[in-house]
Amino acid sequence: MRRIDYIVVHCSATKEGKDFGVDDFRKWHKRKGWSDVGYHFVIRNDHNGTIEKGRPLFRAGAHTLGENEDSVGIAYVGGVDKDLNAKDTMTTCQEESLIKLVESLRLIFGTHIPLYGHNDFTDKKECPSFKVKKKFPKLVG
Repeated sequence: MRRIDYIVVHCSATKEGKDFGVDDFRKWHKRKGWSDVGYHFVIRNDHNGTIEKGRPLFRAGAHTLGENEDSVGIAYVGGVDKDLNAKDTMTTCQEESLIKLVESLRLIFGTHIPLYGHNDFTDKKECPSFKVKKKFPKLVG
């Protein structure tokens, strides 16, 4: 298994209220010429905040330029309004799923693993459409 130093949260930049699954992401990413879906996990916008496995954890993701080798990428479905403007569209179910997923990953890789948003690595991205440190202060540490 590769070393994991942190977790990065993303949004899919799809309109609020729409639901997509990991197979949709896989198609989109393969059309870009990638070998697989770039995220390790996708949190759906269904009534349960279903967590789907994407790229295997033993493989580096393709989610944050220059930061993929030692991170896990998680994307929640949503992140923009009907006009494609950045908006925190994360549902309560998606929030609960993210918290459970992060806690589970920390059991595997260590409780010290910090949580970041994609926008913590670049000022050119609004993704995940909120600041992780403000929204999930208890998870950030």
